[in-house]
Amino acid sequence: MDEILFLHEGGVLTITFNRSGKKNALTSAMYARLATQLAAADADSAVRVVVIQGQEALFTAGNDVTEFLQRPPADTDAPVFQFLRALADFSKPLIAAVCGPAVGIGTTLLLHCDLVYCGDNALFSLPFVNLGLCPEAASSLLLPQRIGVAAAAEKLLFGEAFAADEAEALGLVNRVLPPAEVNAFAQAQARKLAGKPAASLRATKAMLRAPQRPAVHAAIANEAAEFERLLRGPAAKEAFSAFLAKRKPDFSSC
Repeated sequence: MDEILFLHEGGVLTITFNRSGKKNALTSAMYARLATQLAAADADSAVRVVVIQGQEALFTAGNDVTEFLQRPPADTDAPVFQFLRALADFSKPLIAAVCGPAVGIGTTLLLHCDLVYCGDNALFSLPFVNLGLCPEAASSLLLPQRIGVAAAAEKLLFGEAFAADEAEALGLVNRVLPPAEVNAFAQAQARKLAGKPAASLRATKAMLRAPQRPAVHAAIANEAAEFERLLRGPAAKEAFSAFLAKRKPDFSSC
């Protein structure tokens, strides 16, 4: 079974995470496909809007931990960073439909989406510090801009999960809906946008996003360098060992 589904219909490209047996955890191969498809969609005039979605009970658990530990990103050309740059540079409307857990990159990728609709069962988390790591996807830049410095500090420093109603109040999502309605609603919004002038949509998005694009790319690169350094450190080793052993980590010597 394909771990990511791509459906192009009526000007809307729908990308569906389809690895529910592994909680839609993302692998290097999946990141590579996502990056390739986003680049292709950006160049294809028949694609006017892109929707990223999961299922009614699950968006994504973030990185596939087992693969991540066995083959961590070696440099900024790794597939995950290709995907992040493709997100940051995508010139057309990008919509996310989020239900259930959205862990790590499942939350940070939303900062690159133009519209986010979620189910009332959505649960967002940014557990980087708790894993001995640091923010990624330019979230150290974009999250404070989106929700304010104080709220961003709380979410990034504690890494505690927060629910859909708080995400809406903070401005991270546009609307909260019953889970069974989220994907259909996102599709309806995408079809509305697909019927509008494509050049006007791109120009409007560029005006909203382009002024900070250099800063976003710089943040992605800076975070990646620090992420790689921390990944080799004692705190990350302890965090992932504890995760695999299903025990509480001990950071007293980290």
